[in-house]
Parts: sequence; structure tokens; C-alpha cells
Amino acid sequence: MAFKKKYLPLVVGAAVALGILIGGKLNFADHSDRLFTSNSNKDKLNRLIDYINYEYVDDVNTDSIVDVTVNGILENLDPHSVYIPKEDMESVAESMKGDFVGIGVHFYTYKDTVTVIRAVENGPSDKVGIQGGDRIIYANGDSLFGKQIHNVDIVNRLKGNINTDVNLKVYRKDTNQILDFKVTRDVIPIKSVDASYMLTNTLGYIKINRFAESTFKEFKVALTALKRSGAKEVALDLRDNPGGFLAIAEEIADEFLEDKKLILFTKNKSGAIERSYATKRGDFEDGEVYVLINENSASASEIVAGALQDNDKGTIVGRRSYGKGLVQREMELGDGSAVRLTVSRYYTPTGRSIQRSYSHGNKDYYDEYFERLDSGELMDPSKIKVSDSLKFTTPKGKVVYGGGGIIPDVFVPLDTNMQNETLVFLEERGFISYFIFEELEQDRHLYDNYTRKEFIDTFEVSDDLVLKFQDYLNIRTESVITFVAYHEEVKQYLKATLADQLFGKGAFTEVFNKNDDMINEVVKLSNDKNSGK
Repeated sequence: MAFKKKYLPLVVGAAVALGILIGGKLNFADHSDRLFTSNSNKDKLNRLIDYINYEYVDDVNTDSIVDVTVNGILENLDPHSVYIPKEDMESVAESMKGDFVGIGVHFYTYKDTVTVIRAVENGPSDKVGIQGGDRIIYANGDSLFGKQIHNVDIVNRLKGNINTDVNLKVYRKDTNQILDFKVTRDVIPIKSVDASYMLTNTLGYIKINRFAESTFKEFKVALTALKRSGAKEVALDLRDNPGGFLAIAEEIADEFLEDKKLILFTKNKSGAIERSYATKRGDFEDGEVYVLINENSASASEIVAGALQDNDKGTIVGRRSYGKGLVQREMELGDGSAVRLTVSRYYTPTGRSIQRSYSHGNKDYYDEYFERLDSGELMDPSKIKVSDSLKFTTPKGKVVYGGGGIIPDVFVPLDTNMQNETLVFLEERGFISYFIFEELEQDRHLYDNYTRKEFIDTFEVSDDLVLKFQDYLNIRTESVITFVAYHEEVKQYLKATLADQLFGKGAFTEVFNKNDDMINEVVKLSNDKNSGK
């Protein structure tokens, strides 16, 4: 999947690995004596590994063979049953938990040195005075510079147990000083709510990037703040959100649905059905909601969109979603690794499964984005393929379809200017963020007089900066790049990245949304509704 990343090559405190996951709700009825009884197939695999271990002519890392075997087995199931090696478990767990213990800096390795992009607001480093542009050169006496230093080593030296201290030596370019800081490690949130702010006097906006353990709490804080600011409507942006925990999706859907409305139901291998209903706890049941989705909105994102659409609540805006209707559960394999195994399917309130077919293999399954692009579906809703046999009707008579994603109520085509291949490539490869960092290195104080709001509302990127970026790229890439066709789009990317490195706190999203077609459509829908059109 393609995701917008401000710092794809950067390390944000710790590497975050996130797969598409829904789990934590289901329980196995099988007992361990039934699940793990021996049989000839298991004996065959065990015997083969033993033969390789003790008889094979060369030394072989049988751990790697087992990993390949596990992946090979899972590839014959469905695309979302996946293996998590033990070396990846910590980062995956942190991502889904929504926090980790560390010093609280966004950084990347710049010219072989750990360089702070921005300290996490109110985090341990921010509290002691570490600033953007600072170079962390020693941690507890260990050097953090040089070509031999890898990001894993850096993270391991900066992370640790809560309330433990790490003594840092920091070079500050502004003053040409070596400074000493004692930083007490603390819990650092991995935010799943990217941004929340008011689009108009009555329309609030919340962007969620995944459904982690902490997401509902973040969402509630954002929703409460928007209501205090006068929000009677909310735009819930789930674009490029790959999913997460089932229970979190249910809680968020519950905020908008009346008591006893069906959110979804699941069905497992034995046919057992579990239903989930909304409660009286919802804080926005009387408010209007617009859910923004695109071709990369999957899993838990589709649960929220499907629950609201099937209950005739709000308006789904955007393009057809990913189409994942399978439920995984994570199970340990005894050596620190784990498997996420599909254990059931989920269905929206009208009874539709939105899981698309994976009968032609994983490659074909994951290449469907390109099929949608080639077919014209991302530009024209009439190109969306539907089957009358998968037609369902909501309580108010709206026709909806199963079999491959949530089809929006209001279609918004792909913006080929803002999401053209060149700009997406430059952003994902980090060229834009590196360039902006080097610009800030020349004089960070140029922006000292801007508040966050003033910068977002009034700052304009100059034509000279665009040309400078073009020259920067032509030195560092093999091909000559010009921005004649999308000059204004480049300005927006540069401004959004500047805002993020200066202010964080969703500034990138807020700047990027200024000329976003889907956001503009939601604002138009809101204005039309409020004016009685």
C-alpha cells in the first residue's frame, strides 16, 4: 500500500512496524490438548529439521529454515495471515500499544550523526531543553556518530526502562557548544490521531492513522476539544488507515450510533456468530459525521465506515476502500515470534462481507490497486465493479454492496496533481524532509516570530525555494527534475514539511489539507446541508 510519510527513512524514537490487524476480541473454543496433538504432518516437519541439524553436510541456520517454512505455509492461506519474527515483535507491539519508553525525540542520522528534528512536546528531552538541530554525540559515554552506527544501535542506547537516566552530550550548531543533558526516560506516545482542528465554525476534523490500544482515548480527547470549539459535525479522516484492533473500531463507531444499533457481527470456522452493538455511551450520536476513505482504508477503518453507512448515519466520502473483511488473532509460537492467523470473518450490519477475493494468490491480491488505477475506477465511480448478488439495503432503503470494500456515498476522484508519482516518490524517499532540514540548518531563527497558526495561515513558500529544491534534487538524483507542471503542489509539500519540522502536532496534515479535494468536498457538503440545499 502507498502511505503518505513525512519521514519514511527517519526513526521516530523507535522503528514502528505496523501490519494490518484486527484482533483481541475472539476466544478459541479449542483446548490445548486438541490444538497441539501430534500427527504425521507435524512429525514429518520435525524429523526433517532434525535430519538437517544432525546429518546435513554443511552447517545450516535452521532458524531461518523454520521462518521460511512458516511463511510458506501461511502463503497458502490468506493474504492477512502473517508471521512476525521475534526481532520484529517489540516494534510491532509498541506500535499497536501506542507508546514506548524513551527520551522523546524525532531524529534521523544526518552525515553520520544523530540529529534531532524535533523534541516531542512535553517529553523528557523537551523538558531539559533539547532542540531541533541538536546533534546527540554521546549517550552514557557511548558514541552515537560514525558510519558504523546503525539506527538499531542508536535506538537501543536511547531507549530503556522508565524513570532511568541517560546522560547525553549534545553539539548545538547555533552556539557551537557541547552541552550536557541528563534525560529521564519516560513513556512516549506513538500518536494515532495525526491531527484535530476546526475546518469551519461548526465542522471539526479528526485524522486517525491506525487503530491502536491508545487510539480511542486520543480520539475522545480530540472529539471533546472540538465540541468545546463549537463542532456540531465531524469529518473523520480514515484515508490510508490500514486498520488495527477490532474493539477500538467498535468504540469509535459507538460514539456516533444510537443505543442497540448493530455495529458488526463475526462468524468463525464453526459458524459461531458474535454480534457487537452500540451503547448509550456515544457522545456524538446527534451530530453529523463525514467519514473520509480511500483505496488504502482497510480493516478497522472499513468496520467504522460500514457500521455508519449500514445504519444510515452520516456520509461516506471518497473512493472505494481496500476490502478486508477478515479477523486475525495474534498467537505466540514459543520462541519470541508469533503468527497472526485469520480466525473469522466480519460482516457489516446489513450482512455484507467486504472482503475481496484472494483466490488468485497474494500477488494478484496486492496488485489490485494498479488494476483499479488502470480501469479508471479511481477517477470515475461508474467504473467500480459491483455484483447484484452482493446487493444489500439499509433500513432507509439505500443500496450498498459487498464483495470488495466500502463504496462511498459521495465519490471524490484521485487528485493526480497532489498524488503524482514524482511527488509521492520524493516524499517517501525523504528528499523533501532532508531538504527542509538543511534549509532550517542555515538559520532556524528565521521562523521564531511565527506561531503555529500564523505559519499555517499566512506563510508562503517562495518561488526561489522551489528552484533551490529543484537544484538540490538534480545534484542528488540521476534524472533532471522540473516542477513546471505542478509548481504550486511542490510549494504545498515544502510548506507542510516545514510546518511539521517546526511545530509538529498535526501541522503537516493541516497544511496539506488546505487544498485537499476530499476536504473541500466535505466542507461543501456541510455548507449545503446547513444552508438547506
